[in-house]
Amino acid sequence: MAFLDALLNGLTLGGMYALVAMGLTLQYGVARIMNLSYGEFLIAAAFATYWLFQLHAINPLLALFLVVPVAFALNWLIYQVLLNPLVKRSRTRGELEVNSILATFGLLFVIQGLVLLLFGSNYFSYTYINTVVMLAGSPLAMDRLLAVGFAVVIGALLYLALMRTRPGTALRAVSVDPRAAQLVGINVRAASAMAFALGGGLVAASGVLVSMFTTFNASMGVVFTMKALIVVIMGGAGNLLGALAAGLILGLAESFVSTYVAPGLTLAVTFALFLLVLLVRPTGMMGRAEA
Repeated sequence: MAFLDALLNGLTLGGMYALVAMGLTLQYGVARIMNLSYGEFLIAAAFATYWLFQLHAINPLLALFLVVPVAFALNWLIYQVLLNPLVKRSRTRGELEVNSILATFGLLFVIQGLVLLLFGSNYFSYTYINTVVMLAGSPLAMDRLLAVGFAVVIGALLYLALMRTRPGTALRAVSVDPRAAQLVGINVRAASAMAFALGGGLVAASGVLVSMFTTFNASMGVVFTMKALIVVIMGGAGNLLGALAAGLILGLAESFVSTYVAPGLTLAVTFALFLLVLLVRPTGMMGRAEA
């Protein structure tokens, strides 16, 4: 029974890790923006959902249709105003990565300061569905299962959009080789802005779903950024399937270590796996070396 509990908890935890990392995979893989303020958008979306639910009785799942479009538009605006000038003046991808790290590091504190100003430093949570379901004899919280179910649907829709549509093909082409993509008529700058905005929408969706079953405060964004970075680098930058695999591996590892060894060692296991992957395969599990 303990094994089954650890397995199910690991799968749900890994599914959420994968969803949180998918947006950063797009932002870094396509737009080449290493967004250190990524987790702050997740926390901001969690607070927006809390505010809509507590003050206006709006269902968190319906809040997805309000919060995600706003996050998409806001991230598109941030790319155009803050990041596009960096793209124009950066001569290489490496220079753009360094400049984007510095710019988004400052943006992190701006967003965190605004959330602190509005909500303070206390922890927040709300009860949406307070039900426990039995799965193969193992108890699981219904709100967590619902969140993972939505995460699977969102991930599948994103994968199909990238693999089966012309805009998705354009994003993948820019991810592989921006210069070659430009030669075949793809507007690289517009595609990068779209990828950054899409990543912002995805992290906002993660914030809405995470807020349904966890306690959060204004300073927790850094934790989610760190987890997302680990998953993205482990899976291979720009690779959605890699992010999914890395998220599930980390979720299962943390769950089994917490169950059979000690809960305090979960973070150590996360970094041990991260370092192991980097030593064996520096480009990530499904990453590719740049030409």
